[in-house]
Amino acid sequence: MTPEQSAWFAETFDALVSNVGLALLGKEHTIRLALTAMVAEGHILLEDAPGTGKTSLAKAISATVQGTHHRIQFTPDLLPSDVTGVTIYDQGTQRFEFHPGPVFASVVLADEINRASPKTQAALLEVMEEGNVTVDGITHAVGRPFMVIATQNPIEQAGTYRLPEAQLDRFLLKTSLGYPDRASAIEILAGAKDRTASLTARITTQAVGTMADLAQTVHIEEAVLDYIARLTEGTREDGRTALGASVRGGLALVRCSKVWAASEGREFVVPDDVKALAQPVLAHRIILDSEAEFAGVTQAEVVARVLETTAPPTVRVA
Repeated sequence: MTPEQSAWFAETFDALVSNVGLALLGKEHTIRLALTAMVAEGHILLEDAPGTGKTSLAKAISATVQGTHHRIQFTPDLLPSDVTGVTIYDQGTQRFEFHPGPVFASVVLADEINRASPKTQAALLEVMEEGNVTVDGITHAVGRPFMVIATQNPIEQAGTYRLPEAQLDRFLLKTSLGYPDRASAIEILAGAKDRTASLTARITTQAVGTMADLAQTVHIEEAVLDYIARLTEGTREDGRTALGASVRGGLALVRCSKVWAASEGREFVVPDDVKALAQPVLAHRIILDSEAEFAGVTQAEVVARVLETTAPPTVRVA
């Protein structure tokens, strides 16, 4: 990445954040995380109470990048074909035709994903990892960009199915929106309308692909890679964890850090980029020991402890 390209990247990224921010007031940090996931070609899991703007976030991002948006309401009776699509025989043409499911969109909102059966949840695994859907032996590409924004309600657990660790690991990062501050809440109440309807596109979906390709060229020193490796190892060595962050978690942290650095106008990753993203990228990949969980320890506390005890690099490795 050249200095000119990094300047364009940062300017464009800030414009996207500002545009989405017109619909979600006072949530700049979460918006930056969501757009980081999109440019890093990953997916995001939002665990939040109802009515905090999760649907608005998906619609606003889709409108900002001139993409398409579909919402899937996950329920216990939802079938895998309701997500991926189905092949139907057309008597007129005497041919089988594929009818795409709602997963074929730039931004897919998987609302209350933990309410669907494990079989339906698993239907998302291939498309989240590969960007393809296979129906009746035929593979269909979902296009680029493609991002799943899945939501979970942390309050009500009755009638839900816990996401398996393999699927949690496929979410690039996990965060929450939370309620707006007082000033933003007053402004929202004064408008009392769907703010996403008035948003205009700032870039095209093709430009998002260009940004994704550019982000992969951001330089990351071996010393920073060593720092990421030590952080993931630290989550596995912590006595309070039954399972720490995997190698996929480390790769996710590298991808996100490159996008984060580029969004700051830099062609290289610094340790502060890693620190800023460690918790949303790594915390949901950690499984706590039963005793620690009973004692009230959280995954976020484990990551915070690892960040505190793992020294960041101060010199370049030759």
